[in-house]
Amino acid sequence: MVSDHDDGKLPAQWKKVCVVGGGMAGLAAARELRREGLDVTVLEQRGGVGGQWLYDAATDAGDPLGMAGVHSSVFASLRLNSPRESIGFSDFPFRPTNDAGGDARRYPVHGELLRYIRDFCDAFGLMDAVRLNTTVTRVAMAPPRRDGSLRWAVRSRRHGEAETEEVFDAVVVAIGHYSQPRLPTVDGMDRWRRKQLHSHSYRVPDSFAGEVVVIVGCSVSGAELALELRRVAKEVHLSTKSTEETITSAMSKSVARYENLHLRPQVEHLREDGTVVFDDGSFVVADAIIYCTGYNYSFPFLDTNGKVTVDDNRVGPLYEHVFPPELAPSLSFVGIPAKVLLPVFIEVQARWVAQVLSGRRTLPSQEEMQRAVEEHSRGMEAAGLPKRWTHDMFLDLERCDDSGERTCGFPRMEQWKKEIFFSSLSDMVDDMESFRDGYHDSDLVRDGLRRHGWTPVAPRPQEEDDDAKAIGVANI
Repeated sequence: MVSDHDDGKLPAQWKKVCVVGGGMAGLAAARELRREGLDVTVLEQRGGVGGQWLYDAATDAGDPLGMAGVHSSVFASLRLNSPRESIGFSDFPFRPTNDAGGDARRYPVHGELLRYIRDFCDAFGLMDAVRLNTTVTRVAMAPPRRDGSLRWAVRSRRHGEAETEEVFDAVVVAIGHYSQPRLPTVDGMDRWRRKQLHSHSYRVPDSFAGEVVVIVGCSVSGAELALELRRVAKEVHLSTKSTEETITSAMSKSVARYENLHLRPQVEHLREDGTVVFDDGSFVVADAIIYCTGYNYSFPFLDTNGKVTVDDNRVGPLYEHVFPPELAPSLSFVGIPAKVLLPVFIEVQARWVAQVLSGRRTLPSQEEMQRAVEEHSRGMEAAGLPKRWTHDMFLDLERCDDSGERTCGFPRMEQWKKEIFFSSLSDMVDDMESFRDGYHDSDLVRDGLRRHGWTPVAPRPQEEDDDAKAIGVANI
């Protein structure tokens, strides 16, 4: 227990910190906080750690367009779309497993990443800090100490037990942002009586056999679901806002290969008889629509009296996407940004939070942090970028390196890791179907692999009937 001293702030080693979420971000935060000598409690609503990567065969079938009832968006055949050599923690490489059921490929199936996350948890002895099956119901400011320092009352409920409340010196929110579906507004959507679901609720293709399927959204997830479904569906129509988008362009090769795969413009409206009408006036009579339209940030448990809000997917105000100026450093967020290289980026954020809470580093004044947030918003507006892109890092690895050096002295990523990552992106754009199993490394990458003890793994020939080949999702 932490004594409640009224004569000043608690010594750093006594600080009691609650981490909400036991996924990759939450475990990264727990590890860094412990390294700084802080007392950490991780509250995880599910029966195991792993967050998004803890596969759940259940879906939101009761209301597939409603609020998410399950946390994970992982579907059965998912394979990573980033090479394992570039996406491990800085001091804990994502090595191939030697287990009989493991997947040693450069782009393994999702279960291999879950195993890695759990190995990380075990290697750093984090499990004793984790309370499983514990849902956080409310996080709100508790009465401050005499010196004005903030504390937080955290209410939680363990499955089958009564709700309890504890007071913490700080809270780190690390729940991810791929659980609450974001849906478009389409004329006729509420009257369309056939099958509609968000990609969050997709698991296997079986129920779409012989059907005409429209997929709305040509991001990575939309494109890859289209490639999986074209194997069983009668027709797959992939609807996109712009035919010039990168992934849309990459799909052109696949569209040319398969007679039942089609690119379509944006959906204009839906008719009750099952007709889907597109912007160019063309239409199809569909059996199902899958919306691959992204996710909303959602923190239903967090009560900050309006000091932190979500407005068109802008969580704010947040200094450097981590600290709310008015509540820093006692409240922080790890894992908000999108289009970053994981887990290194969240490791940087977690280390910064831990060093600030331990007193090793200090933040700018509240006024300076608020001013920086406002300058960032004005810069986005001047560049014509929508508010919902506030936390988009656009895979700028140099910017991430600069942030890590500046905030917490984090080492820069080695060049060979950057090259293997960007090479994978280039290969994906060149051919969405073959890039995972048809890569070729440069001399720089081969030398980096050799120096760091990676055993070369020859790409496996692509097989048409390979059930595990098709799908991959990363934070891109």
